[in-house]
Amino acid sequence: MKNKNMIKTALIGFTVGLVNGIFGSGGGTILVPCLVFLMDIEDHKAHATSISIILPISLISSFIYFKYDVVDLSLTLKVAVGSVIGALFGSNILNRIPIYALRKIFGIFMIIAAVRMVF
Repeated sequence: MKNKNMIKTALIGFTVGLVNGIFGSGGGTILVPCLVFLMDIEDHKAHATSISIILPISLISSFIYFKYDVVDLSLTLKVAVGSVIGALFGSNILNRIPIYALRKIFGIFMIIAAVRMVF
């Protein structure tokens, strides 16, 4: 059973890393549902774990993007300031949101993102 979990975890990690490298996303959109539904991790812990995993894969992807000169550094710095402030608020709010509401909010954001990507 332990080997099966290691393989499942490695496949989830590979998929998240691959999607992050190609599309610049994947941490939340793929990892949170995988952790909750495939790994049976509690929702709040899945969201927090997803954010923690995003750091190393984003650093690796960013390094390669910089190597190929496809990063707008000025825009990155401007958006990063707002993102850091938002992350401070969001990470403090997460545990105050009931799981049923968290799932609905997350689902709504995923649906909006999917619709925007298609149209």
